[in-house]
Amino acid sequence: MDRRAPVFSTHGCRLNAYESEAMKDLARNAGLGDVVIVNTCAVTAEAVRKARQDIRKLARTHPGSRIVVTGCAAQTEPETFAAMPEVAHVIGNAEKMQPATWAGLATGATEPVQVDDIMSVTETAGHLIDGFGSRSRAYVQVQNGCDHRCTFCIIPFGRGNSRSVPAGVVVDQIRRLVDRGYNEVVLTGVDLTSWGGDLPGAPPLGNLVRRILRLVPDLPRLRISSIDSIEADPDLMEAIATEPRLMPHLHLSLQAGDNMILKRMKRRHLREDAIAFCTEARRLRPDMVFGADIIAGFPTETEQMFENSLALVTDCDLTWLHVFPYSPRPGTPAARMPQVHGTAIRERATALRAAGARQVARHLTAQVGRTHEVLMESSRMGRTAQFTEVRFDTDQPEGKIVTARITGTDAETLKA
Repeated sequence: MDRRAPVFSTHGCRLNAYESEAMKDLARNAGLGDVVIVNTCAVTAEAVRKARQDIRKLARTHPGSRIVVTGCAAQTEPETFAAMPEVAHVIGNAEKMQPATWAGLATGATEPVQVDDIMSVTETAGHLIDGFGSRSRAYVQVQNGCDHRCTFCIIPFGRGNSRSVPAGVVVDQIRRLVDRGYNEVVLTGVDLTSWGGDLPGAPPLGNLVRRILRLVPDLPRLRISSIDSIEADPDLMEAIATEPRLMPHLHLSLQAGDNMILKRMKRRHLREDAIAFCTEARRLRPDMVFGADIIAGFPTETEQMFENSLALVTDCDLTWLHVFPYSPRPGTPAARMPQVHGTAIRERATALRAAGARQVARHLTAQVGRTHEVLMESSRMGRTAQFTEVRFDTDQPEGKIVTARITGTDAETLKA
């Protein structure tokens, strides 16, 4: 391996992974070499701890290389990383997307700490990439930042206020991806359903979805990542009902199933709203499956409150759960609330994961004997429209959509 090729270590969400791909281009264009870039996550205190641990490990495995730390944790607590002897530069989330930053790193002109006020940033995009992901699926960032202030979340202070990529720019990029042979595009962002709020006329996300499908007729599959169900607009619901190329899989930012906890989280929906959305989406699209984020052991959560969250798994008929044991994030209101004992948090997280495993098993069993259109991510593995993993016994054409009959299940996958 070329010693002068930058090394990237990416933590956290898909958006961070997307931005790391963009930074690779920026670093290459600047002629930057012999550096290690750590793109951090700040979603929990544990995420920051893991970033620090990774930095120390990378310093040992890449002696002599400069370590550059960026991402959400670098944005929210630059002093933490600047104080680490292994770190040469700390770069903010806005600065990491600017060519001048990388040119400065290459010439030595960049300050050790370059982190400005993220709330002053008013634009996103400008770093579009054609083809992050597998050979079959590409991710397109259409939004960044968040205007909401959930009491457990530090991310708005790492990402700034919500800002959208104009629809025309998104459509042009997706056209290029389709021309390059991609069969699926995933729209991604920090708070995806807030897309358009800062654009002229404030178009909703559903408008963008329908525009993409209308203007890029050769795109076989469009998928949207995590959404806030309370912000699902009529255009989006219409697309769910009428657009077969919009994939029947939605990941929902639910977080809890108890109304008092939702209020203390400063969420904008009630459990009844979540149930109503899932019921309606499945009525419009009977093959719809849902994933969801749920936090176990949020401050003040009693056993009965937790039971309401546990019941939400079946009340909404959720399939793919992302369970987060609550850990206090310094600087957030929730960190100052009465905390749940760590043992109870772990037990509740275990119960949620067990409920999720039962839902996955139920979903998988229901697919046996059915025929699915499967997008191949490798020669032996692909995913259905519902994002269920399928394993094959024989080689299939990578990047293509194949018709497959499901013959059985294995752990969390289907067999075809």
